[in-house]
Amino acid sequence: MDFRLSSDNYAIRETVQQFLDKEVRPYVRGWEQGNIFPKEIYRKMGAMGLLGSTFPEKYGGSELGFLNLTLIVEEVSRAHEALGSAFNMNSMTCPYTVLNWGSEDQRKTYVPEWIAGTKIGFFGLTEPDGGTDVLGGMTSTAILEGDHYVLRGAKQFITLGTVADVGLIFCKTDRERGHDGVSAFLVETDRPGFTASLIATRVLGESWPTSAIFLDNVTVPIDHLVGAEGQGFQIAMNALDYGRLVVGARCVGIGQAALDEMTQYSQERHAFGQPIGKFQQIQAHIANTAVEIEAARLMIYRLAMTLERSGTSQPRLSSQAKYYAAEVAYRAAERAFEIFGGYAVTDDYPIARHLNTAALLRTGEGSANLQRVLIAEDILGYRSSDRYRVEQKFPLWRAHDE
Repeated sequence: MDFRLSSDNYAIRETVQQFLDKEVRPYVRGWEQGNIFPKEIYRKMGAMGLLGSTFPEKYGGSELGFLNLTLIVEEVSRAHEALGSAFNMNSMTCPYTVLNWGSEDQRKTYVPEWIAGTKIGFFGLTEPDGGTDVLGGMTSTAILEGDHYVLRGAKQFITLGTVADVGLIFCKTDRERGHDGVSAFLVETDRPGFTASLIATRVLGESWPTSAIFLDNVTVPIDHLVGAEGQGFQIAMNALDYGRLVVGARCVGIGQAALDEMTQYSQERHAFGQPIGKFQQIQAHIANTAVEIEAARLMIYRLAMTLERSGTSQPRLSSQAKYYAAEVAYRAAERAFEIFGGYAVTDDYPIARHLNTAALLRTGEGSANLQRVLIAEDILGYRSSDRYRVEQKFPLWRAHDE
């Protein structure tokens, strides 16, 4: 097994780093303090082909592949945690779901705009009382009336909902069928009856807005149904599998950022007449963090390479990789917090932001507790994690390898 990155991988990563040094890092503090959502950066990343890494050229994609996507996401999240959400909403969870499950007209209409960054996406799954059983306990409904559906209900904690243009919303088309009664719809945010309300959070601010969405008799044409009625559960599970790759890469980037910060601070900060990096406990924090991040990185790379070569989704690997990467990011941020002490809560350093974001990503795309259950049940033989494995619609890299 060859663990080396190719020269192309290194070149792409270097290009992204140069872009971040020029267009992102100098402005992060201003975005955070001013509650600014950097929409123009989405357009710039789209124009560079970063958001379209896993998409065919016919839909505006750059065909860079899943491994390059993880390299990109890691570097972007290392520079600015909030910006990593672009790759869930505008690279994987929204457009890749339509690529795999949508009609050809839906692909041509929505995918190019999402991955170009000219339209912002959202994923409307979570509900106020849904919890982990978000699909089985779903109360939002979509009723077919002639040539259109009427959507009613509410969604909660929807990333980018207040700044989005169009996204995916899941509703019950048959209340009596549980998971099998859920369907997925493409919904523009300017439709009458659609309202997105910002959820005020000190943790996120408006540079990474989350919202409550209200559907008050929102009418969508019948051709906005993604897949068939009743396929919503399968579509959502598949979307989350790919989303976990991005969340895992984001966690690696955040963990690496925390390691960068604690390393520099430990060399600069003096106590008892010497740099605090000379103390054994500080060294233990740095060593443990470095090793764990590298292990998480390799798990994410393995998942990405398997997605490229297999041509199918990878529920088992995605659950394991996302779970471990999120735990590592959180531990890295906790250790950085301990090393920085009181300075960790000041605006001079991003440590509190790292910790808050890492804590949130332990929940995103499936909570840590849920992932542990999925992993354990798979190992115990109760339920296979790969029971929802799905063929990719456009397995470009498998064809290239052949």
